[in-house]
Amino acid sequence: MENVIVLATGNRHKYVELRQVLGNLPLTLRGLADFSPVPEAVEDGATFDENAYKKAHHYAQAFNVPCLADDTGLAVDALGGQPGVHSARYAGPAATDRANCERLLRELADVDCRAARFVCVLTLAVPNGASLSWEGRCEGEIITEWRGEHGFGYDPLFLIPQLNKTLAEIPLAEKEAYSHRGRALAQFMGEFDRVREWLQRQVAIHPAP
Repeated sequence: MENVIVLATGNRHKYVELRQVLGNLPLTLRGLADFSPVPEAVEDGATFDENAYKKAHHYAQAFNVPCLADDTGLAVDALGGQPGVHSARYAGPAATDRANCERLLRELADVDCRAARFVCVLTLAVPNGASLSWEGRCEGEIITEWRGEHGFGYDPLFLIPQLNKTLAEIPLAEKEAYSHRGRALAQFMGEFDRVREWLQRQVAIHPAP
């Protein structure tokens, strides 16, 4: 069990990013598509931490292997931290990235202060419910028009001022140095020896049936 971690996301873009960053670790990385379908995790938490844990633990129990999940969102100061945990569904339950971005631009149409940040909470959970978490943030501002072809979600509208580039203008190979998810993953990798020891202890305490 300790050599396998499931990347518990149904978002293809996230899955690619996670595999690219974690691919050199001594792990067998698997995705949700490698298992029989199960009901999706219910993401009804009030915080990124709660939702990341809900996803990771849900799939860890379903597949009986450690699962790594994240909850990520955009927090805009002028909107009181919204869209926050509702970022993926800001324009409705089946919203597209385009629809979410268009709503954001409408909400900020008459706003001068457009400071915002992306937040990513990354959680590793095992079937018995134990977990570890890491948080990454990326500070920036919301611009008024789409820029860039590399990103997804709100990336084309999220400018990093010191680079004068949006997250969608930064190639994936470079993006991880600046992005919220990249920073959370960097913490995970920096603590990987501790993580591996923790996983081994969990297996010893709660061996797989």
